[in-house]
Amino acid sequence: MKTNTMKTKKGFTLLELLIVIGILAILSTTVVLVINPAELLKKARDSQRISDLSTLKTAIAYYITETADPSIGGLYSAQTYSDLAAVKCTAGAAATTTATTVDGAGWIPIGFSAMAGGSPIGSLPTDPNKTTIAATPGRYYVYLVGSTTDLTFKLVANMESSYYSGPSGAGNVEANDGGTETLLYEVGTSMSTALVTSTATCYDD
Repeated sequence: MKTNTMKTKKGFTLLELLIVIGILAILSTTVVLVINPAELLKKARDSQRISDLSTLKTAIAYYITETADPSIGGLYSAQTYSDLAAVKCTAGAAATTTATTVDGAGWIPIGFSAMAGGSPIGSLPTDPNKTTIAATPGRYYVYLVGSTTDLTFKLVANMESSYYSGPSGAGNVEANDGGTETLLYEVGTSMSTALVTSTATCYDD
């Protein structure tokens, strides 16, 4: 004679559920601390800054090479971009536009669109996390003319991740770019062109 045995299903007890939730909470906290998503976003924006300045440097160099009578702007002038207005960052500069156009009316006063083969870039890039000059620290791109005769220039940005800007950052480009400012990222053909004293508040790191 066969006897049927009933199997009873056992669910999680309240204590077991609390233990599982506690473990998940610990794992989540650990993941956030290890991965640090905020720092990853800063690092991604810094990578964009490096890419943008590299693109601009290449475009300006190409313009100088391919244009019969190139004009790259006034001596030691600075063009900056912010959400509200472009602000002068060196004595005698007159930047009054926030335009990203490549016709010479943008924050870099070079007429790329007048080139015979067309502009090498569609528009002027801007800082991925723009702030105004009054912000601490200020984050926006700066364009400086080193020499109107030799057609030299410098582009400046302010990094924000500890990887690209920190004193112990493995990829600290600010201190190792060959420029005059150890707290700013600089590229160009006039790396000795310095930001004057009055511009210290532009990048209060």
